[in-house]
Amino acid sequence: MFSKETSKTGLRRLCSLAILASLLLQLCACSHRRAASDAANSTETRELVDGLGHRVRLPAKIDRVISLAPNLTEIVYAVGAGDRLVGDTTFCDYPPEAKQVAKVGDTIHPNLETVVALRPQVVLVSTSSQLESFTRQLEAQHIAVFITDAHNLETVFSSVELLGELLGQQEQAGRVASELRSRAHSVEERVKGRNTVRVFYQLSAEPLYTAGKGSYITDMIRRAGGVSVTQDVESEWPRLSDEAALAAQPEAIIMATADSMGGGNTEVAAPLAKSPASRQGRVYRINGDFLSRPGPRLIEGLEQIARALHPEAF
Repeated sequence: MFSKETSKTGLRRLCSLAILASLLLQLCACSHRRAASDAANSTETRELVDGLGHRVRLPAKIDRVISLAPNLTEIVYAVGAGDRLVGDTTFCDYPPEAKQVAKVGDTIHPNLETVVALRPQVVLVSTSSQLESFTRQLEAQHIAVFITDAHNLETVFSSVELLGELLGQQEQAGRVASELRSRAHSVEERVKGRNTVRVFYQLSAEPLYTAGKGSYITDMIRRAGGVSVTQDVESEWPRLSDEAALAAQPEAIIMATADSMGGGNTEVAAPLAKSPASRQGRVYRINGDFLSRPGPRLIEGLEQIARALHPEAF
């Protein structure tokens, strides 16, 4: 026969085992729920409308992103999702962390095999990169493609908010877009009521390319207290004839200096050498990265254009 003490010890052991078994069951249940939740998140999808109005089917949560444009890379970092970039281009050098991301080629000629091998959930494309054929190849590989289209400053700010929504970073994206809008408004307030300056934007000298009606640069010049002499040219980035450049007679010339993509200027184009702008020394060189990338740093370009055209306002 067992003593009473032995019986009590056995009972305590049984209780301990029962409690342990209960805890194990709870842990298993929690683990199962987490696994089920993870599985659901991996299969759940949503639709988001991109900058061109396309409805894009995307995973509910995005962890693997490839950017095919420097401005989009900058936006991804600005909204706090840089750690999700698994690939970008050789031109993506800002912020400095972007240089460490796996490279998929340059902006104009990305490598399809490299992109596919990185297993992105979505590839970000800018209309300024002109990657229509490559976009079709990605879609043929069942890779989601999300396109942004920046044709004025407001669409740049909206792109920040849109990518914030895509990446689940709405709050930070909202703060960034709000700050950019505030700085743009401040510039407009400073130059309000001042004489409008006729401006020629020189994208490159030979051949001579400029900003036309559909370019965000045209909007930037307007907000900075100027008017682009090529604002009515239908193309976004038109090539201008010498005759048209001579006839423009701008009062100021804005030149984009060399940027990381190899664009930029060193000298004023020959047809503009005798313009009022050149004669009066009103030729302004601005960092090309502040003008060629429709992303957060574009606001730096706006502020510098405004200071050049209306130094008395600053």
